[in-house]
Amino acid sequence: MNDEFDALVHNGTWELVSSTSMQNLVGCKWVFRIKQLLDGSIDRYKARLVAKGFHQRPGVGYHDTFSTVVKPTTIQLILSLATSKGWQLR
Repeated sequence: MNDEFDALVHNGTWELVSSTSMQNLVGCKWVFRIKQLLDGSIDRYKARLVAKGFHQRPGVGYHDTFSTVVKPTTIQLILSLATSKGWQLR
């Protein structure tokens, strides 16, 4: 839990603000999981802090949702195109 919490703080994932009566507060909970190796032995214990998103309302609890995830195949395609077309990469 400490490692997960420290990573959230370090990455600036959220900030603590004082609440008002006009705000919709979204709670959170810890989810625990045991990661196992193929032989069934314990590899590590994982903890994740997740928001209770079902309390959110569009326009009140959040405004925009997005995820900046790039798949490795997309990167490979772009690099292949840049190489074949002679484009400069920065």
